[in-house]
Amino acid sequence: MVKHGRLIIACDGEAGSGKSTAAKLVSKKYKLLLINSGLIYRYCSKLIIQKNPKNIIPFIKKKLKTVSYKSISKQKLHSEKISYHVAFLAKDKRIRKIVNQFQMKIIRTNSKICVEGRDIASKILANNPKYDLAFYFKCNLEVAAKRRWMDLNRSVLLKDIKKSLKMRTLLDKKRKHSPLIKVKDAILIRTDLLSKKQVLSKMTKYIEKIR
Repeated sequence: MVKHGRLIIACDGEAGSGKSTAAKLVSKKYKLLLINSGLIYRYCSKLIIQKNPKNIIPFIKKKLKTVSYKSISKQKLHSEKISYHVAFLAKDKRIRKIVNQFQMKIIRTNSKICVEGRDIASKILANNPKYDLAFYFKCNLEVAAKRRWMDLNRSVLLKDIKKSLKMRTLLDKKRKHSPLIKVKDAILIRTDLLSKKQVLSKMTKYIEKIR
């Protein structure tokens, strides 16, 4: 059982696995603050692409000191150009440290929260605070690519999206710092085998067991 009024959920998963949609659904149902760590990295990539700063680290530090997560979440950050750039940016240990500090300021002031990303259970919510439940999302590459293609209104070639998703997941799993892994107690969610309603139902079943 979790402490009264507390519910901390970690959602990790591969590129295009549906973790963002699932995190949104469960956050809405349980009135949790939702933090998508991927959006923060995408925001950093967008700024770098637009401004092309000479010194990336001090530039990103300064920008994240003057922006709110709410502001970041309202921006359009899902282009293939950003997706390609962020796959490499997220490998940088210095960038990860800056983004983690930004996230932790929010996390430590909220006891009802869902954090979604690629190193949430293994790094961000590994302790202080530790997650109450961890979910790990997987999706068949063909299904994931087609869904992303539809989300982008078929404006990009399907084969390019498939290639991008495959590369992103490979880079996430192989990177030296905070690689994408499934922690031992994470509950596996196969979104290619379940509808949105079924995904929420499965997550709900596990959440209700600890409330």
